[in-house]
Amino acid sequence: MAAPTKKNASSACVIPGGFTVLSLKFCSSNAAQHQLCVKEHRVRADTNTHRPLDRTLFILNVPPYCSQSVVKDLFSQFGPVQDVELREKPVVAEDKQLELSPYFTPAQKKCFKVAYVVFKHSSSVAAAKAHPYDSPLIVSTKEKPVDTGFKKWIHEYTQSFIKPELLQQAVDDFMSQYDKRKEEEAELQKKEAEEQQEDEEGWVKVTKGGKGIKSRPHSEGANRRALQKEHGKKKRKELLNFYSWQHRNSKKEHIAELRRKFEEDKQRIALLRAQRKFRPY
Repeated sequence: MAAPTKKNASSACVIPGGFTVLSLKFCSSNAAQHQLCVKEHRVRADTNTHRPLDRTLFILNVPPYCSQSVVKDLFSQFGPVQDVELREKPVVAEDKQLELSPYFTPAQKKCFKVAYVVFKHSSSVAAAKAHPYDSPLIVSTKEKPVDTGFKKWIHEYTQSFIKPELLQQAVDDFMSQYDKRKEEEAELQKKEAEEQQEDEEGWVKVTKGGKGIKSRPHSEGANRRALQKEHGKKKRKELLNFYSWQHRNSKKEHIAELRRKFEEDKQRIALLRAQRKFRPY
């Protein structure tokens, strides 16, 4: 992208697309500058409730050495910052994944990122957009220095060690949330099963699931119960012995069943007699 042009030394630099260019220096003694492109977050399709449209500032080209705390300190001069979110690329939809502990999340890549800065007041967004280009933001100051080189590597190395008690606490919290979620799902399934019970006349009340609820695949037991229910419905609908030929066939089947049972009883009695050990004659 071509370097932005400034109208005068004390005004903000606005480029096509509605972005305001802010200059950035790692420290006040550095001559090299970096450019940040900021814009008010106005994506209507964004359903993330953590990004209010009137208080969120969208930032492009955030360098890798700027962490969440650094970005928060940089933009706190425009007003109190409520939250800072760093992403590798812009995300419109709300992230529905579980909020995992830092121990179970992969390490972020060292690359240029985008940021969402949520202020407590909407006036802070306008103040950030009106910041003059010739007044660069300083990353590392005497009050809040940012480690580089060996200091940074040593700090990252020491932070890589995990304390067993903290890890155990994170695992316990995750399992408690998992058990709670499973109990809620089981309660929801039980409630849906009760609502969809067949009444005395064979009717089933069908209810619409909540928004975002995924359909569950039918298990083998559920399919078997569904087939038994359909078979029961068909039997109730049949007209037994309504016609004369049905009555004759049912009588014939009943007599044939009695004869079969009589023959089985005769064979069973003959077998018991043959197995008798006591023979008086």
